[in-house]
Amino acid sequence: MTIRVLPDNLINQIAAGEVIERPLSVVKELVENAIDAGADKIEISLLDGGKTLIVVQDNGFGMTKEELKLCVCRHATSKLEDDDLFDVKHFGFRGEALPSIGAVSRLNIQSRKKGEQEGFQIEVAGGRKSDVFPAAISKGTRIEVRDLFYTTPARLKFLKSDVSELGGCVDMIEKIAVANPNVSFSLSHNNKQKLAYNAHQGELFDARLKRIGEVMGKDFKQNSLLVNVSREYVSISGYVSLPTLNKANSLSQYLFVNNRPVRDKLLLGAIKGAYQDVLASNRYPMCALFVDVLPQYVDVNVHPQKAEVRFLDSALVRSLVVGAIRQALSMGDKQTADTLDLSAFAKSDALPNFEPHSFGVLKEQALEMNFSRPIKSAYRAPAGFDRTLPDLQQAYSVKVDVDEGRNMPENAEEMPPLGFAKAQFHNTYIISQTLDSIIIVDQHAAHERIVMEKLKSDLTLEKKVASQMLLIPEVVDLSVYEKACITENISNFEKLGLIVDEFGPQAVIVREVPALIAKADIQELVKDLAAEIGEWGSAFSLQEKLHRICATMACHGSVRAGRRLNIDEMNRLLRDMEKTEHSGQCNHGRPTYIELKLSDIEKLFARR
Repeated sequence: MTIRVLPDNLINQIAAGEVIERPLSVVKELVENAIDAGADKIEISLLDGGKTLIVVQDNGFGMTKEELKLCVCRHATSKLEDDDLFDVKHFGFRGEALPSIGAVSRLNIQSRKKGEQEGFQIEVAGGRKSDVFPAAISKGTRIEVRDLFYTTPARLKFLKSDVSELGGCVDMIEKIAVANPNVSFSLSHNNKQKLAYNAHQGELFDARLKRIGEVMGKDFKQNSLLVNVSREYVSISGYVSLPTLNKANSLSQYLFVNNRPVRDKLLLGAIKGAYQDVLASNRYPMCALFVDVLPQYVDVNVHPQKAEVRFLDSALVRSLVVGAIRQALSMGDKQTADTLDLSAFAKSDALPNFEPHSFGVLKEQALEMNFSRPIKSAYRAPAGFDRTLPDLQQAYSVKVDVDEGRNMPENAEEMPPLGFAKAQFHNTYIISQTLDSIIIVDQHAAHERIVMEKLKSDLTLEKKVASQMLLIPEVVDLSVYEKACITENISNFEKLGLIVDEFGPQAVIVREVPALIAKADIQELVKDLAAEIGEWGSAFSLQEKLHRICATMACHGSVRAGRRLNIDEMNRLLRDMEKTEHSGQCNHGRPTYIELKLSDIEKLFARR
């Protein structure tokens, strides 16, 4: 075979295969072009998930007749003024999008330059360009893409259903909308509107938070923490969720580098590392993070779709992201996600509907009753359940007899943030009262966080963790792999007061345990540590490993659900929570307490 140069139409189709994968790729490129053109209003219309028709219309600067002719030529762009690939200040810069789209579809572009009297249009079908001719367009640019991949029908087989393709387009528009709160976006599918975001004016952080609330939901807006730090040539800003507000996947993590949506492994790993002590390994926080880097320190020319970036100093960026998030979490370390809407519950169908005439009906029924007989209750106790009220109190709660005047100060400044304990129910939850609310505390989750932070503090201060020698050392039988996991970390365990030695071919012997977890089930603890370590691989630093060991040990050594506490123990737990970092959530990201405002409770009883 002889070497030959491929024809231009085939070259364009090959290039299009790298840039244009599916309808969302087209939507992304066209919308980003509109933003680069200074548009503050962008309208997107789709038919059949974008397979049949994609229309993007904007009110940007527009193009002249000469620019319109050039825009469909490969590598023609207005966005690299100095021809410097390391000084990219726009979304687009390669000049590949429009010719790639034109190579695999029927493309029509209409545009009118700002200040010009006449608009023009050009058509491209399968890579073949028409002449430029006049068009009736008021301002900006309108791009119409029909019959996507009609020149490469094999590609159509790889597209998903219309609903799935629409979902990809919606997700992309939402990401771009978060990064550009000063731009209005609307998207319709098969002539039905799916998205509509109005532009927000004013200070950037306020506008971002409003747009984030529209895209990511009210829960995130109400339970997010501000991030805003800078170092050298990098700045990190945005919002991250409280650990108690989390998801089963990372799809709610919106990441931007110089306002460009990305899915970068470095940034995703940094976010996971920042939450490692406050969130379970299989849960993911929500966030909208903006990384702004001087263009010469980041390479966006890594991937044809510009979905990945490469930082000159990746260690600096990662440490700044981790530090920024941890700083934000420390500012909200006593908070827990407030997702319980009692006001909505009060309006729900779950509550009985009291009609205005109900009392009159009951009164008439009462007059007909024979009061010589006891009135039967509507409540029916389970068969054989005839225990008295004192029995029930002993079984389900701890009654607290205290001096109300002494325990409940009238001055709000004297009231501790978590109030004073009033009772324990189901031997698991503590009821606490403040001046204007009731607080319910999960005793195990709360104590787990306290123990975890105490162990971490001793590690940071390089203090020897207080340990307790076992009267009878505990032998734990393990598999060969589990034993290897434990023995490789014996020195790490010693730093935390857990003294372990090898004992035979498939066992270890535990001689001392940290005093904080002296009552833990040692067999279960060692086996869980082995399983936890088995999942690490080489991805974690020594400090991260120690913190994970702390988390597992804290879980086993905490006050268990089902243990009865007296009033002093309950109040001691509340006071310890108030001075412990991240006490709003346990080591797995679950809330340690919820607060019910008295005003919301009154609404449930129609007192307001």
